[in-house]
Amino acid sequence: MPEQWEMIQLKRIGSIRYGIGEPPEYVDEGTRLIRATNVRAGNLSDAGMVYVNPADIPPQRILWLEGGDIVIVRSSAYTGDSAIIPLGYGPCIAGFDMVLKIHASRPNYVQYALLGAYVKDYQIELKRMRAAQPHLNAEELGGCLFLMPPPTEQSAIVNFLDHETAKIDALIAEQQRLIELLQEKRQAVISHAVTKGLNSDAPMKDSGVEWLGEVPAHWEVAALNYRYEVLLGKMLDDKQISGDHLQPYLRNTDVQWDKINVEDLPAMDFEESEYDRYGLKPGDLLVCEGGEVGRSAIWIGKLEMCFYQKALHRLRPRSQFRDHPRFQYLLMRMATATDIFSSASGKATIAHLTAESLRKHRFAYPPLDEQVKIAKFLDKMTSRLQLLIEAATTAISLLQERRSALISAAVTGQMDVRGFAPEAVAT
Repeated sequence: MPEQWEMIQLKRIGSIRYGIGEPPEYVDEGTRLIRATNVRAGNLSDAGMVYVNPADIPPQRILWLEGGDIVIVRSSAYTGDSAIIPLGYGPCIAGFDMVLKIHASRPNYVQYALLGAYVKDYQIELKRMRAAQPHLNAEELGGCLFLMPPPTEQSAIVNFLDHETAKIDALIAEQQRLIELLQEKRQAVISHAVTKGLNSDAPMKDSGVEWLGEVPAHWEVAALNYRYEVLLGKMLDDKQISGDHLQPYLRNTDVQWDKINVEDLPAMDFEESEYDRYGLKPGDLLVCEGGEVGRSAIWIGKLEMCFYQKALHRLRPRSQFRDHPRFQYLLMRMATATDIFSSASGKATIAHLTAESLRKHRFAYPPLDEQVKIAKFLDKMTSRLQLLIEAATTAISLLQERRSALISAAVTGQMDVRGFAPEAVAT
């Protein structure tokens, strides 16, 4: 490290306290309660912000946050992540996490140091993994070693990093917005094709379904049950995890959009008489009953035998000469994105898509050859859009790596920024 710098424990330059812990009931309007979900790599996010009434909290428990205080996540996958409270951000209260109040250094410099690899990766990461679940306490945090330059250099480093990370953050925001636009474009293309078809000159008719509107006149509007057999999987029974007929089965989490996990599946005892009822065949469409209701994927037969539990619906065409599962998959993608299933399941309770409800949902079905043509068209279009999304995602990852490397180099003295001066702004 530079000769004029010193190494010092964090507890020597600041005090660490815990937030209020278990919060009171949330309110629609009140004081911000900062939680781990609001802490993102040095910045506070208002996404998912919750509010509390301070009158519902014993005064001795309240830890009011001030500009310059640093919130540090105590547990979860984001343990050790931190964010500084901007000046004028309050009023706000710390929740379950720790709060670092600096009294012998520049808070913004300490915030950057907390994000540097020599603190976050080589100290906090090792400390947080000592427990069965990622966790960090005040004593462990306070014992972390920091490289501390003189105050003037701290200011120079902060000015440099504020300027450079702002440029990187702007580029990241552009890529994130691009991903959002591409996802919106993908959904719009799917929704239009599966409800209006590919021929813009086709005569139209009223579908009789409010959310569908008009559909091509030669398409048939029918309840799902008329076109597909809908069957929930077998109820999970702890008594059936051993037996003579153990077979792998899929859970809700194994079914993601267009992907099915077949690695390390659990097994359950299925009697031979149940094989037809709960067994899967290539072309079966699996639909999530809970969680992200409607999330779907087609079983392509990667395992010789596989079954599914009650958290999933199995959709099987009643006639392979009338319906194409890939088209139905795209219908499910459209319906889920437009919140049709969630609306039907009700917002007051945990969302579930019952078999009875799913069977009654009405969709517009073109003839089989047109279903195949639409599915091929959409697969081609969405593949192109997915490549663009993946490229933007990679760009974000590279920019984040660049940001992290820049911070680490500056707060360890590997980069001398004492002579830094922002570029002149054109007028």
